[in-house]
Amino acid sequence: MSDTKSEAIKQSGAVFFIFGATGDLARRKLFPAIYSLYREGKLSEKFAVIGLARRPRTEVQFHDDLLQSIQEFARYKVDKVDADWQRFAAHFTYMSLDINNIDGFKELSSVATKLEQKFDIAGNRLFYLALAPDLFGSVAHNLRDGGMLETDGWHRLVIEKPFGFDLASAKLLNEEINKVFEEKEIYRIDHYLGKEMVQNIGVVRFANAFFEPLWNNKYIANIQITLSETVGVEERGGYYDHSGALRDMGQNHMLQMVTMMAMEPPSRLHPEDLRDEKVKVLRSLRAYSSKEEVKSHVVRGQYGEGTVRGKSRVAYREEPNVNPVSTTSTYFAAKVFVDNFRWAGVPFYIRTGKNLPVKTTEVVVEFKNIPDNVYLAKKNKLQPNLLVFRVNPMEGIYIKINAKRPGSSDESQSTIIPVAMDFCQSCLVGLNTPEAYELLIYDAACGDSTYFTRWDEVKLAWQFVDQIAEAWAENADDLHIYPAGTWGPQEADELLAKDGFHWWPVNGQAESEVVWVGEHI
Repeated sequence: MSDTKSEAIKQSGAVFFIFGATGDLARRKLFPAIYSLYREGKLSEKFAVIGLARRPRTEVQFHDDLLQSIQEFARYKVDKVDADWQRFAAHFTYMSLDINNIDGFKELSSVATKLEQKFDIAGNRLFYLALAPDLFGSVAHNLRDGGMLETDGWHRLVIEKPFGFDLASAKLLNEEINKVFEEKEIYRIDHYLGKEMVQNIGVVRFANAFFEPLWNNKYIANIQITLSETVGVEERGGYYDHSGALRDMGQNHMLQMVTMMAMEPPSRLHPEDLRDEKVKVLRSLRAYSSKEEVKSHVVRGQYGEGTVRGKSRVAYREEPNVNPVSTTSTYFAAKVFVDNFRWAGVPFYIRTGKNLPVKTTEVVVEFKNIPDNVYLAKKNKLQPNLLVFRVNPMEGIYIKINAKRPGSSDESQSTIIPVAMDFCQSCLVGLNTPEAYELLIYDAACGDSTYFTRWDEVKLAWQFVDQIAEAWAENADDLHIYPAGTWGPQEADELLAKDGFHWWPVNGQAESEVVWVGEHI
């Protein structure tokens, strides 16, 4: 994003409409993100935030909620309630709104106009719908019919996942929104695309001359993407039992990371060019030709009772608001192929699950090993070279190579050992790493759609996921129960073992393996 575009939001300003302002997302992510942008000077005094929800709140109560939100969740803390805080809070107002009442939107338009006059804002309006997806269409129509889109500035709609429940529902939802907003005005958030290390994947690939020549099926054996959680469904049992791991994580986060790893370099530094390349990857995903092929390439699991980090966990079917005979998956692993010239034959293994031993999001690139019968490989059991992108919770890049053990003789059978080079980004920036929502809200305000999902991406992802869901719906016999606190069903290990591979644990280091770790890069 150029300096000119980033300055535009400061000069012309914007009104942010937060629908669902009393909800958890607004409290944990949205309000802290706006505060961080303000503290870092990315927002001038030309902005206003209108919190919208059904429940009544006074202005004082809303500002108290705002303060508590920032003190608990923001990167920058409020040391004391002074003039600086009062100046920031003055940009926030609250309005109780029934989203099905058109008169309420007309009143909202009047409130917004007064704020635009007060803060010298040029009619730019960003609507953030932190709401259930089935409300997106009606809110969009009421924004139009209530006169909210009649200003001279830009109008942008930011919507959260899930975008539909399957392809059919996603199409209906998209048609409703497109009756009001153009595609270029719609910003579909996948917050994983706002994470620093996910965005860094493209930089590492395309800004380093020694990676791109190796980034293909001649040199890479497989790619593994892991998104593991140590929590169960907690209070989300009612929602989760109608979603499951496949729809909750697979259709968006997992496939988006596949596209970032597999895409070709964009021809221009332009948001649509990057999104075009991601779409090409999704078009190249090999479809499963039958339900039997789904069964042989995809593993689904559900956690049973167990222990995670010393704490007992009940089985999924015993969680509140969960069907006691539920066949919903809380874990899935899949072998995916991208059938294009660069990646033909390279398996992409993806897995995600709840109540696993470690919370982590990692991408492991395993390079092909040298032949076993040549030179140093004759005397040493060489480990494959790895490149690991650590996305969460610690951000960084980890590279594992083979090198001579310090002080060993050439006659030793263990001369060569794995050596790690570890760049810890979190160690450099600490807690001041920008949150994903900060980056994405700022990008939306600046009109940069690079890290938002376009409709054709959503459609192609649903097409791929629906074929798995349809196969699962017909037969629940392949649902595997795994104890909470383990890495999922044994069948997920067998998925890789059939190809001569295994899942790499955190940092790509085998549990019994000793890796010589040098200084941080």
